[in-house]
Amino acid sequence: MRFGELVEGRFIRRLNRFAALVDIDSVERTVHVANSGRMRELLEEGRRVFLKPVPGDHRKTAFDLALVDLGHTLVSADARLPNALVCEVLEAKRLPQFAGYDHFTREVTYGESRLDIALEGSEGMCYVETKSVTLIEGGTGLFPDSPTIRGKKHVDSLSKAILEGYRAVVFFVVQRDDAQAFSPNDAADPQFGVALRRALSQGVEVYAYGCRVTTGEIALSDPLTVKL
Repeated sequence: MRFGELVEGRFIRRLNRFAALVDIDSVERTVHVANSGRMRELLEEGRRVFLKPVPGDHRKTAFDLALVDLGHTLVSADARLPNALVCEVLEAKRLPQFAGYDHFTREVTYGESRLDIALEGSEGMCYVETKSVTLIEGGTGLFPDSPTIRGKKHVDSLSKAILEGYRAVVFFVVQRDDAQAFSPNDAADPQFGVALRRALSQGVEVYAYGCRVTTGEIALSDPLTVKL
């Protein structure tokens, strides 16, 4: 997935969950942050960031926060991308664990949840929920970085899908290239970890992949070891 032309800036501070202040050529600009996570390890004052211009009169801000430069790696800060990245590789038939499905639909309702993807084919129906991971500690990607009632609800819905005879998957996308493994972040939200492990025991599949990230594009890369 290509970003298009990005604008460089310096991070100043986060204003709220969905807005931050960034210095662009010595002018302070408010930018949209499409990520409700805390991202405290990323959003430090003075850090170089890359912004995606988004035109439109309906917008309060002219930019989205796209990338954060940690020096040794770039991190995608947009939590909307994992769904699109997984769909991109599904269209290209590059995920062998999903062979046998003819087509997929994005943003589907199942029970009380709105899940990211539903696949259909000779294998039946498979529900997939994607999650964005930006936090890494000791080479392990961790999710979530703050309590997530919504995330637990999604996992519980996938467990219900299994009980009703469907296939169900949680797909964690680590939006950086320096992870070797993935694990639920029990320190941030122990209830999510409990729900994920319970779902696994009931048959929900858990996958995690890293990403290749440049200022030009982001792409799903290699599978990561899942530690539950």
